[in-house]
Amino acid sequence: MVPLLEGEDSESMTDHLRPHDAALMRLQALHPKKIDLSLGRMRRLCAALGDPQLRLPPVIHVAGTNGKGSTVAFLRAMAEAAGLRVHVFTSPHLVRFAERIRLAGTLIAEDHLAEVLERVETANGGLAITFFEITTAAAFLAFSEVPADLCLLEVGLGGALDATNVIDPPALSVIAPVDYDHREFLGDHIAGIAGEKAGIIKAGTPVITGWQGEEAFGVISDRAEALAAPLLAMGRDFDAFHQSGRLVLQTGDRLLDLPLPSLAGPHQLANAGLAAMAALTLDHPRIDEAAIARGVASAVWPARMQRLTLGPLAEKARQAGSDLWLDGGHNVHAARALADALQALQGRDGRPTTIVCGLLAGKDIEGFFDAFRSLAPRVICTSFDAQTASPPERLVSAARAAGLPAEQASDVSAAVDLALAQDPPSRIMICGSLYLAGEVLAMDPGTWPN
Repeated sequence: MVPLLEGEDSESMTDHLRPHDAALMRLQALHPKKIDLSLGRMRRLCAALGDPQLRLPPVIHVAGTNGKGSTVAFLRAMAEAAGLRVHVFTSPHLVRFAERIRLAGTLIAEDHLAEVLERVETANGGLAITFFEITTAAAFLAFSEVPADLCLLEVGLGGALDATNVIDPPALSVIAPVDYDHREFLGDHIAGIAGEKAGIIKAGTPVITGWQGEEAFGVISDRAEALAAPLLAMGRDFDAFHQSGRLVLQTGDRLLDLPLPSLAGPHQLANAGLAAMAALTLDHPRIDEAAIARGVASAVWPARMQRLTLGPLAEKARQAGSDLWLDGGHNVHAARALADALQALQGRDGRPTTIVCGLLAGKDIEGFFDAFRSLAPRVICTSFDAQTASPPERLVSAARAAGLPAEQASDVSAAVDLALAQDPPSRIMICGSLYLAGEVLAMDPGTWPN
Protein backbone atom coordinates (compact mmCIF):
# COMPACT_ATOMS: atom_id res chain seq x y z
CA MET A 1 0.00 0.00 0.00
CA VAL A 2 1.30 3.45 -0.94
CA PRO A 3 0.10 6.43 1.12
CA LEU A 4 -1.37 9.31 -0.86
CA LEU A 5 -1.88 12.82 0.37
CA GLU A 6 -5.42 14.05 0.13
CA GLY A 7 -6.27 17.10 -1.89
CA GLU A 8 -7.76 20.16 -0.34
CA ASP A 9 -10.44 18.23 1.58
CA SER A 10 -7.93 16.74 4.04
CA GLU A 11 -9.71 13.37 4.16
CA SER A 12 -7.99 10.68 2.14
CA MET A 13 -7.23 7.04 1.68
CA THR A 14 -4.39 4.77 0.67
CA ASP A 15 -4.24 3.42 -2.87
CA HIS A 16 -3.28 0.00 -4.15
CA LEU A 17 -0.08 -0.11 -6.18
CA ARG A 18 -0.75 1.23 -9.67
CA PRO A 19 1.42 2.22 -12.66
CA HIS A 20 1.21 5.90 -11.74
CA ASP A 21 2.16 5.53 -8.08
CA ALA A 22 5.81 6.49 -8.62
CA ALA A 23 4.70 9.77 -10.17
CA LEU A 24 2.24 10.42 -7.36
CA MET A 25 4.92 9.86 -4.74
CA ARG A 26 7.24 12.33 -6.50
CA LEU A 27 4.44 14.88 -6.79
CA GLN A 28 3.79 14.76 -3.06
CA ALA A 29 7.32 16.04 -2.42
CA LEU A 30 7.01 19.17 -4.58
CA HIS A 31 5.56 21.37 -1.85
CA PRO A 32 6.22 21.14 1.89
CA LYS A 33 2.65 22.04 2.78
CA LYS A 34 -0.23 19.67 2.18
CA ILE A 35 -2.60 22.62 1.79
CA ASP A 36 -1.52 26.12 0.73
CA LEU A 37 -4.38 28.07 -0.79
CA SER A 38 -3.25 30.16 -3.76
CA LEU A 39 -4.01 30.35 -7.48
CA GLY A 40 -0.59 31.49 -8.71
CA ARG A 41 1.02 28.05 -8.89
CA MET A 42 -2.06 26.60 -10.55
CA ARG A 43 -2.21 29.31 -13.20
CA ARG A 44 1.50 28.85 -13.94
CA LEU A 45 1.13 25.11 -14.43
CA CYS A 46 -2.03 25.43 -16.53
CA ALA A 47 -0.24 27.94 -18.78
CA ALA A 48 2.62 25.47 -19.24
CA LEU A 49 0.06 22.87 -20.31
CA GLY A 50 -1.59 25.21 -22.82
CA ASP A 51 -4.44 26.24 -20.49
CA PRO A 52 -6.59 23.10 -20.68
CA GLN A 53 -8.98 24.62 -18.11
CA LEU A 54 -10.14 26.98 -20.86
CA ARG A 55 -11.07 24.10 -23.20
CA LEU A 56 -13.69 22.36 -21.11
CA PRO A 57 -17.33 21.68 -21.97
CA PRO A 58 -19.90 23.76 -20.05
CA VAL A 59 -19.01 23.57 -16.35
CA ILE A 60 -21.14 23.35 -13.22
CA HIS A 61 -18.88 24.39 -10.33
CA VAL A 62 -19.98 23.08 -6.92
CA ALA A 63 -18.77 24.31 -3.51
CA GLY A 64 -20.08 23.93 0.05
CA THR A 65 -19.22 22.35 3.39
CA ASN A 66 -21.42 19.25 3.20
CA GLY A 67 -23.52 17.82 0.41
CA LYS A 68 -21.46 19.03 -2.53
CA GLY A 69 -20.35 15.53 -3.48
CA SER A 70 -23.90 14.17 -3.27
CA THR A 71 -25.15 17.13 -5.30
CA VAL A 72 -22.56 16.35 -7.98
CA ALA A 73 -23.64 12.68 -7.94
CA PHE A 74 -27.28 13.66 -8.52
CA LEU A 75 -26.34 16.10 -11.28
CA ARG A 76 -24.22 13.48 -13.00
CA ALA A 77 -27.06 10.94 -12.82
CA MET A 78 -29.55 13.46 -14.24
CA ALA A 79 -27.30 14.44 -17.14
CA GLU A 80 -26.41 10.84 -17.95
CA ALA A 81 -30.09 9.87 -17.78
CA ALA A 82 -30.56 12.45 -20.55
CA GLY A 83 -27.87 10.74 -22.62
CA LEU A 84 -25.16 13.36 -22.04
CA ARG A 85 -21.45 12.58 -21.78
CA VAL A 86 -20.26 13.99 -18.45
CA HIS A 87 -16.78 14.71 -17.10
CA VAL A 88 -16.61 14.69 -13.28
CA PHE A 89 -13.84 15.78 -10.90
CA THR A 90 -14.33 14.99 -7.21
CA SER A 91 -12.17 14.46 -4.14
CA PRO A 92 -11.10 12.60 -2.16
CA HIS A 93 -10.95 9.08 -3.51
CA LEU A 94 -11.83 6.11 -1.33
CA VAL A 95 -9.85 3.19 -2.76
CA ARG A 96 -8.23 4.22 -6.06
CA PHE A 97 -6.98 7.62 -7.15
CA ALA A 98 -8.75 7.17 -10.53
CA GLU A 99 -12.10 7.68 -8.75
CA ARG A 100 -11.39 11.42 -8.81
CA ILE A 101 -11.45 11.72 -12.62
CA ARG A 102 -14.42 10.49 -14.65
CA LEU A 103 -14.06 10.97 -18.40
CA ALA A 104 -17.32 11.14 -20.36
CA GLY A 105 -18.95 8.77 -17.89
CA THR A 106 -16.10 6.33 -17.19
CA LEU A 107 -13.34 6.40 -14.55
CA ILE A 108 -10.04 7.30 -16.17
CA ALA A 109 -8.06 4.19 -17.13
CA GLU A 110 -4.94 3.52 -15.08
CA ASP A 111 -2.59 3.72 -18.08
CA HIS A 112 -4.24 6.95 -19.27
CA LEU A 113 -3.91 8.42 -15.79
CA ALA A 114 -0.22 7.48 -15.65
CA GLU A 115 0.36 9.14 -19.04
CA VAL A 116 -1.46 12.35 -18.07
CA LEU A 117 0.37 12.60 -14.75
CA GLU A 118 3.72 12.17 -16.53
CA ARG A 119 2.88 15.04 -18.90
CA VAL A 120 1.81 17.29 -16.05
CA GLU A 121 4.89 16.45 -14.01
CA THR A 122 7.10 17.30 -17.00
CA ALA A 123 5.30 20.60 -17.60
CA ASN A 124 5.67 21.54 -13.92
CA GLY A 125 9.44 21.15 -14.16
CA GLY A 126 9.96 20.30 -10.50
CA LEU A 127 8.64 23.63 -9.23
CA ALA A 128 6.74 23.91 -5.94
CA ILE A 129 3.10 22.97 -6.24
CA THR A 130 0.63 21.15 -3.99
CA PHE A 131 -0.51 17.61 -4.65
CA PHE A 132 -4.10 18.74 -5.16
CA GLU A 133 -3.11 21.47 -7.60
CA ILE A 134 -1.08 19.18 -9.83
CA THR A 135 -3.74 16.46 -9.83
CA THR A 136 -6.44 19.03 -10.61
CA ALA A 137 -4.33 20.16 -13.56
CA ALA A 138 -4.15 16.51 -14.66
CA ALA A 139 -7.94 16.33 -14.57
CA PHE A 140 -8.24 19.50 -16.66
CA LEU A 141 -5.77 18.13 -19.20
CA ALA A 142 -7.64 14.83 -19.50
CA PHE A 143 -11.01 16.61 -19.75
CA SER A 144 -9.76 18.96 -22.47
CA GLU A 145 -8.78 16.05 -24.72
CA VAL A 146 -11.93 13.90 -24.47
CA PRO A 147 -15.22 15.20 -25.93
CA ALA A 148 -18.11 15.61 -23.47
CA ASP A 149 -21.30 17.60 -23.12
CA LEU A 150 -20.93 18.75 -19.51
CA CYS A 151 -18.24 19.02 -16.83
CA LEU A 152 -18.95 18.82 -13.10
CA LEU A 153 -16.22 20.23 -10.83
CA GLU A 154 -16.33 19.75 -7.07
CA VAL A 155 -14.32 22.30 -5.09
CA GLY A 156 -11.70 20.75 -2.83
CA LEU A 157 -11.51 23.32 -0.04
CA GLY A 158 -13.10 26.76 0.25
CA GLY A 159 -13.62 28.14 -3.23
CA ALA A 160 -11.98 31.49 -3.91
CA LEU A 161 -8.43 30.09 -3.81
CA ASP A 162 -9.25 26.47 -4.61
CA ALA A 163 -7.31 24.96 -7.51
CA THR A 164 -10.52 24.42 -9.49
CA ASN A 165 -11.23 28.17 -9.49
CA VAL A 166 -8.99 28.95 -12.47
CA ILE A 167 -11.65 27.95 -14.99
CA ASP A 168 -13.47 30.27 -17.36
CA PRO A 169 -16.87 31.43 -16.03
CA PRO A 170 -18.98 28.28 -15.62
CA ALA A 171 -22.49 27.70 -16.84
CA LEU A 172 -23.62 27.56 -13.20
CA SER A 173 -22.18 28.02 -9.72
CA VAL A 174 -23.73 25.85 -7.00
CA ILE A 175 -23.14 26.30 -3.27
CA ALA A 176 -24.28 23.53 -0.93
CA PRO A 177 -24.91 24.34 2.77
CA VAL A 178 -22.07 26.17 4.52
CA ASP A 179 -20.98 25.20 8.01
CA TYR A 180 -17.83 24.80 10.10
CA ASP A 181 -15.04 22.53 8.88
CA HIS A 182 -11.32 22.84 8.13
CA ARG A 183 -11.10 25.75 10.58
CA GLU A 184 -7.31 25.70 10.43
CA PHE A 185 -7.58 26.84 6.80
CA LEU A 186 -10.95 28.63 6.55
CA GLY A 187 -11.18 30.20 10.00
CA ASP A 188 -13.68 30.10 12.86
CA HIS A 189 -16.32 32.46 11.51
CA ILE A 190 -19.21 31.46 9.27
CA ALA A 191 -19.01 34.76 7.39
CA GLY A 192 -15.39 34.09 6.46
CA ILE A 193 -16.10 30.50 5.46
CA ALA A 194 -19.08 31.61 3.35
CA GLY A 195 -16.90 34.27 1.74
CA GLU A 196 -14.44 31.59 0.62
CA LYS A 197 -17.25 29.43 -0.79
CA ALA A 198 -18.81 32.46 -2.52
CA GLY A 199 -15.48 33.00 -4.28
CA ILE A 200 -16.64 30.63 -7.04
CA ILE A 201 -19.39 33.09 -8.06
CA LYS A 202 -18.59 34.74 -11.40
CA ALA A 203 -19.99 37.90 -12.98
CA GLY A 204 -23.34 37.28 -14.64
CA THR A 205 -23.27 33.52 -13.95
CA PRO A 206 -26.38 32.08 -12.24
CA VAL A 207 -25.87 30.83 -8.68
CA ILE A 208 -27.96 28.12 -7.04
CA THR A 209 -27.57 27.77 -3.30
CA GLY A 210 -28.80 25.20 -0.82
CA TRP A 211 -30.30 26.14 2.51
CA GLN A 212 -28.00 28.55 4.33
CA GLY A 213 -28.02 30.13 7.74
CA GLU A 214 -28.69 33.86 7.86
CA GLU A 215 -25.05 34.92 8.16
CA ALA A 216 -23.78 32.68 5.35
CA PHE A 217 -26.66 33.64 3.08
CA GLY A 218 -26.00 37.32 3.59
CA VAL A 219 -22.39 36.92 2.44
CA ILE A 220 -23.36 34.82 -0.59
CA SER A 221 -26.19 37.17 -1.53
CA ASP A 222 -23.94 40.24 -1.30
CA ARG A 223 -21.32 38.59 -3.50
CA ALA A 224 -23.91 37.59 -6.10
CA GLU A 225 -25.40 41.08 -6.15
CA ALA A 226 -21.97 42.71 -6.53
CA LEU A 227 -21.26 40.53 -9.57
CA ALA A 228 -24.77 40.78 -11.08
CA ALA A 229 -25.02 36.99 -10.75
CA PRO A 230 -28.66 35.83 -10.65
CA LEU A 231 -29.21 34.03 -7.33
CA LEU A 232 -31.74 31.26 -6.64
CA ALA A 233 -31.80 30.23 -3.00
CA MET A 234 -33.43 27.20 -1.38
CA GLY A 235 -36.02 28.36 1.12
CA ARG A 236 -36.57 31.63 -0.73
CA ASP A 237 -36.85 30.98 -4.47
CA PHE A 238 -37.42 27.22 -4.44
CA ASP A 239 -37.86 24.38 -2.00
CA ALA A 240 -37.61 20.59 -1.88
CA PHE A 241 -39.59 18.43 0.52
CA HIS A 242 -41.03 14.97 1.14
CA GLN A 243 -44.71 14.54 0.43
CA SER A 244 -46.69 11.30 0.13
CA GLY A 245 -43.64 9.17 -0.59
CA ARG A 246 -42.30 11.55 -3.23
CA LEU A 247 -39.77 14.36 -3.51
CA VAL A 248 -41.47 17.59 -4.47
CA LEU A 249 -39.47 20.44 -5.99
CA GLN A 250 -41.38 23.70 -5.86
CA THR A 251 -40.14 26.73 -7.77
CA GLY A 252 -41.73 30.09 -8.44
CA ASP A 253 -43.65 28.85 -11.46
CA ARG A 254 -43.64 25.04 -11.47
CA LEU A 255 -43.92 21.93 -9.35
CA LEU A 256 -41.88 18.78 -10.04
CA ASP A 257 -43.16 15.48 -8.67
CA LEU A 258 -40.03 13.31 -8.35
CA PRO A 259 -39.19 9.94 -6.83
CA LEU A 260 -37.45 9.80 -3.49
CA PRO A 261 -33.64 10.02 -3.76
CA SER A 262 -31.62 6.85 -4.22
CA LEU A 263 -29.20 8.10 -1.56
CA ALA A 264 -30.41 7.37 1.95
CA GLY A 265 -31.11 9.93 4.66
CA PRO A 266 -33.47 12.91 5.03
CA HIS A 267 -30.64 15.32 4.14
CA GLN A 268 -30.50 13.85 0.64
CA LEU A 269 -33.90 15.39 -0.12
CA ALA A 270 -32.23 18.79 0.01
CA ASN A 271 -29.19 17.66 -1.99
CA ALA A 272 -31.38 16.12 -4.69
CA GLY A 273 -33.56 19.23 -4.71
CA LEU A 274 -30.50 21.47 -5.10
CA ALA A 275 -29.26 19.35 -8.01
CA ALA A 276 -32.70 19.34 -9.64
CA MET A 277 -32.93 23.12 -9.39
CA ALA A 278 -29.46 23.41 -10.92
CA ALA A 279 -30.51 21.11 -13.76
CA LEU A 280 -33.60 23.22 -14.43
CA THR A 281 -31.55 26.41 -14.40
CA LEU A 282 -28.98 24.92 -16.78
CA ASP A 283 -31.89 24.60 -19.21
CA HIS A 284 -30.21 21.99 -21.40
CA PRO A 285 -32.71 20.83 -24.04
CA ARG A 286 -32.07 17.15 -23.27
CA ILE A 287 -32.30 17.35 -19.46
CA ASP A 288 -36.06 17.26 -19.11
CA GLU A 289 -38.21 16.44 -16.09
CA ALA A 290 -38.09 12.72 -16.89
CA ALA A 291 -34.26 12.75 -16.90
CA ILE A 292 -34.21 14.68 -13.64
CA ALA A 293 -36.53 12.08 -12.10
CA ARG A 294 -34.41 9.17 -13.32
CA GLY A 295 -31.30 10.86 -11.96
CA VAL A 296 -32.82 11.42 -8.53
CA ALA A 297 -33.71 7.73 -8.35
CA SER A 298 -30.41 6.33 -9.67
CA ALA A 299 -27.54 8.43 -8.25
CA VAL A 300 -24.70 6.54 -6.58
CA TRP A 301 -22.25 8.09 -4.11
CA PRO A 302 -20.27 5.55 -2.02
CA ALA A 303 -19.68 5.94 1.71
CA ARG A 304 -22.54 8.38 2.12
CA MET A 305 -25.17 6.57 4.20
CA GLN A 306 -24.37 3.46 2.15
CA ARG A 307 -25.93 0.11 2.98
CA LEU A 308 -23.18 -2.51 2.63
CA THR A 309 -24.22 -5.91 1.31
CA LEU A 310 -20.85 -7.14 0.01
CA GLY A 311 -17.49 -7.67 1.66
CA PRO A 312 -16.32 -9.58 4.75
CA LEU A 313 -17.83 -7.18 7.29
CA ALA A 314 -21.22 -7.16 5.54
CA GLU A 315 -21.18 -10.96 5.43
CA LYS A 316 -20.49 -11.09 9.18
CA ALA A 317 -23.39 -8.72 9.79
CA ARG A 318 -25.74 -10.72 7.56
CA GLN A 319 -24.95 -13.98 9.35
CA ALA A 320 -25.63 -12.31 12.70
CA GLY A 321 -28.98 -10.90 11.54
CA SER A 322 -27.71 -7.33 11.50
CA ASP A 323 -27.34 -4.70 8.79
CA LEU A 324 -24.19 -2.71 8.13
CA TRP A 325 -23.94 0.90 6.93
CA LEU A 326 -21.07 3.18 5.97
CA ASP A 327 -20.76 6.97 6.05
CA GLY A 328 -17.75 9.25 5.67
CA GLY A 329 -19.21 12.42 7.18
CA HIS A 330 -16.51 13.87 9.44
CA ASN A 331 -17.74 17.20 10.83
CA VAL A 332 -20.51 18.31 13.18
CA HIS A 333 -22.92 19.31 10.40
CA ALA A 334 -22.52 15.87 8.79
CA ALA A 335 -22.89 14.13 12.17
CA ARG A 336 -26.23 15.86 12.75
CA ALA A 337 -27.48 14.72 9.35
CA LEU A 338 -26.30 11.17 10.05
CA ALA A 339 -27.94 11.15 13.47
CA ASP A 340 -31.25 12.26 11.93
CA ALA A 341 -31.01 9.54 9.28
CA LEU A 342 -30.28 6.85 11.89
CA GLN A 343 -33.09 8.13 14.09
CA ALA A 344 -35.50 7.71 11.17
CA LEU A 345 -34.32 4.13 10.56
CA GLN A 346 -34.54 3.27 14.24
CA GLY A 347 -38.01 4.77 14.44
CA ARG A 348 -39.23 2.51 11.62
CA ASP A 349 -38.02 -0.86 12.93
CA GLY A 350 -37.05 -0.25 16.57
CA ARG A 351 -33.60 -1.78 16.04
CA PRO A 352 -30.94 -0.17 18.28
CA THR A 353 -27.92 1.49 16.72
CA THR A 354 -24.22 0.87 17.28
CA ILE A 355 -21.73 3.36 15.88
CA VAL A 356 -18.25 2.19 14.94
CA CYS A 357 -16.28 5.41 14.74
CA GLY A 358 -12.85 6.65 13.76
CA LEU A 359 -11.90 10.32 13.32
CA LEU A 360 -8.92 12.44 12.44
CA ALA A 361 -7.35 14.17 15.43
CA GLY A 362 -7.96 17.67 14.04
CA LYS A 363 -11.75 17.33 13.90
CA ASP A 364 -14.27 18.68 16.42
CA ILE A 365 -14.51 15.31 18.14
CA GLU A 366 -16.61 16.53 21.07
CA GLY A 367 -19.08 18.24 18.74
CA PHE A 368 -19.25 15.16 16.54
CA PHE A 369 -20.37 12.89 19.37
CA ASP A 370 -22.64 15.52 20.87
CA ALA A 371 -24.70 15.35 17.67
CA PHE A 372 -25.73 11.81 18.65
CA ARG A 373 -27.00 12.58 22.17
CA SER A 374 -30.68 12.13 21.38
CA LEU A 375 -30.09 8.94 19.39
CA ALA A 376 -28.03 7.52 22.30
CA PRO A 377 -26.24 4.80 20.34
CA ARG A 378 -23.66 2.41 21.66
CA VAL A 379 -20.26 3.64 20.43
CA ILE A 380 -17.20 1.54 19.57
CA CYS A 381 -14.15 3.67 18.78
CA THR A 382 -11.32 2.47 16.59
CA SER A 383 -8.41 3.68 14.50
CA PHE A 384 -7.30 3.42 10.86
CA ASP A 385 -4.18 3.71 8.75
CA ALA A 386 -3.44 7.45 8.88
CA GLN A 387 -0.77 9.32 10.79
CA THR A 388 -3.32 11.87 12.01
CA ALA A 389 -5.94 9.37 13.20
CA SER A 390 -7.20 10.19 16.68
CA PRO A 391 -6.30 7.62 19.35
CA PRO A 392 -9.38 5.50 20.17
CA GLU A 393 -9.08 6.31 23.86
CA ARG A 394 -9.53 10.00 23.11
CA LEU A 395 -12.66 9.20 21.10
CA VAL A 396 -13.99 7.05 23.95
CA SER A 397 -13.49 9.92 26.38
CA ALA A 398 -15.31 12.39 24.10
CA ALA A 399 -18.19 9.99 23.47
CA ARG A 400 -18.64 9.36 27.20
CA ALA A 401 -18.56 13.11 27.83
CA ALA A 402 -21.55 13.32 25.46
CA GLY A 403 -23.37 10.76 27.59
CA LEU A 404 -22.85 7.85 25.19
CA PRO A 405 -21.74 4.36 26.28
CA ALA A 406 -18.38 3.87 24.58
CA GLU A 407 -15.57 1.33 24.34
CA GLN A 408 -12.69 0.75 21.94
CA ALA A 409 -11.40 -1.88 19.51
CA SER A 410 -8.05 -2.30 17.78
CA ASP A 411 -9.37 -2.01 14.21
CA VAL A 412 -12.62 -1.82 12.27
CA SER A 413 -12.99 -5.58 11.91
CA ALA A 414 -12.60 -6.10 15.67
CA ALA A 415 -15.04 -3.26 16.27
CA VAL A 416 -17.67 -4.88 14.07
CA ASP A 417 -17.14 -8.21 15.87
CA LEU A 418 -17.69 -6.43 19.18
CA ALA A 419 -20.83 -4.74 17.87
CA LEU A 420 -22.25 -8.04 16.60
CA ALA A 421 -21.75 -9.69 19.99
CA GLN A 422 -24.69 -7.63 21.27
CA ASP A 423 -28.03 -9.41 21.69
CA PRO A 424 -30.38 -8.58 20.05
CA PRO A 425 -28.26 -7.51 17.06
CA SER A 426 -28.11 -3.78 16.43
CA ARG A 427 -27.86 -1.75 13.25
CA ILE A 428 -24.16 -0.95 12.76
CA MET A 429 -22.98 2.35 11.28
CA ILE A 430 -19.28 2.69 10.47
CA CYS A 431 -18.62 6.42 10.34
CA GLY A 432 -16.40 9.38 11.14
CA SER A 433 -13.72 9.47 8.45
CA LEU A 434 -13.32 8.78 4.76
CA TYR A 435 -10.02 7.09 5.61
CA LEU A 436 -11.99 4.54 7.63
CA ALA A 437 -14.68 4.22 4.95
CA GLY A 438 -12.00 3.62 2.33
CA GLU A 439 -10.43 0.85 4.40
CA VAL A 440 -13.79 -0.90 4.61
CA LEU A 441 -14.49 -0.62 0.88
CA ALA A 442 -10.95 -1.76 -0.01
CA MET A 443 -11.60 -5.12 1.67
CA ASP A 444 -13.55 -6.43 -1.33
CA PRO A 445 -13.19 -5.39 -5.01
CA GLY A 446 -16.94 -5.84 -5.31
CA THR A 447 -17.41 -2.70 -3.19
CA TRP A 448 -14.82 -0.50 -4.95
CA PRO A 449 -16.36 2.67 -6.42
CA ASN A 450 -16.58 2.42 -10.20
